[in-house]
Amino acid sequence: MSIMSNFFNTLYNEYLTRFGKIKITDIIEIIILWIVIYMFIKWVKTTRAWTLIWGLLMIVLFWVAAKVFDFNVILAIFGNALTFILTALIVIFQPELRKALEKLGQISTGSFSTFNYSKKKQGDERFSDETIDELVGACTDLARDKTGALMVIEMTENVDEYIKSGITLNADITRQLLINIFEHNTPLHDGAVIIRGDKIIAATCYLPLSDNMKLSKDLGTRHRAGVGMSEATDSFVMIVSEETGQVSVAYQGKLDRALSSTKLRQVLKKIQISGEKKQDSIVKRITKRLLEDDEEIKNEANKNTL
Repeated sequence: MSIMSNFFNTLYNEYLTRFGKIKITDIIEIIILWIVIYMFIKWVKTTRAWTLIWGLLMIVLFWVAAKVFDFNVILAIFGNALTFILTALIVIFQPELRKALEKLGQISTGSFSTFNYSKKKQGDERFSDETIDELVGACTDLARDKTGALMVIEMTENVDEYIKSGITLNADITRQLLINIFEHNTPLHDGAVIIRGDKIIAATCYLPLSDNMKLSKDLGTRHRAGVGMSEATDSFVMIVSEETGQVSVAYQGKLDRALSSTKLRQVLKKIQISGEKKQDSIVKRITKRLLEDDEEIKNEANKNTL
C-alpha cells in the first residue's frame, strides 16, 4: 500500500498542484503526444505486432502484481532478464520497426495518412457484391477445369511485405482476368494473387508455408501456403486444387475443404462486412455456418445409407 500512496502523493504534488499554471505550450504538447500515441496504436493494430503487444501487456501486469505483493525472487529474475527482454523485443519487432521507419521517411507535406495502411472501401462493406460474383465465378470455372489457384483477400492486417514479392497489377477484379492469371504456362500463374477491396493488387506473390503437423499429408504446397498465410495474418485465402478441382478456404489457421459455389458465396458474404470490432463475431458465424453445413451433409449421407 505504501507504493500506491507514494504514487498518489507524487501525482498530487508534481502535477495536480500545477493544474492552475498550465500554459498554452503544455496544451500543445499534450495534443502532439495524443496524436503520436493514436498513430502508433493505429499502426500497431494493422500489423502482427498487435498480438505481441497483448503478450507484453500480460508480462507487465504480472510484474506489477509481483511488485505489489513483494515477490522478491520474481522481481530479481525480471531485473536480471531486463536487458535480454529489451534485446529480444528489438529482434522480434525488427520487421515492423523497419516498415515504420520506411513509412516515416515517405511522409509528404500535409499528409497524415502514412500509418493508414489498410485501404478499405467507404461504408460497411469491405468489397462489393460484384466482386463476390467474380470471385465465385472464377473459382467455379477454375475448379471445373482443375486449374490450381491461390487467392488472398486482405482483411485488417497489412500484407505489403507479401505484395512486394510479386508483380503489381492494381487491376479490377474480373472472372476472365483471374482465369487468365492462373492458366497453365502463363507468366503469372505461379504464386498467389492478393486482393484488396475491389482490386487485384499483385500476382505471383510468395506466401509463408504452414508448419502445422495436423494438416492432411495429401495437401500440397498450395494448400500449405494458404493456411500459412492465414496463420501469419488475418487474411482470407481461397485455394483451388489442381489435382481434385475442389475449392477450399483458409482463415485464422483453419482449412475448410470442398466448398460448393453456394457455400463459398455465403462465406464471402460474411467477411464482406468490415470493422475490427466485428471480427470475432464474424469468425464465430463463419465457423458456425460451416459446421451446420457439414452436419447437414452428414445427415443426408446417413439417410442415403439407410
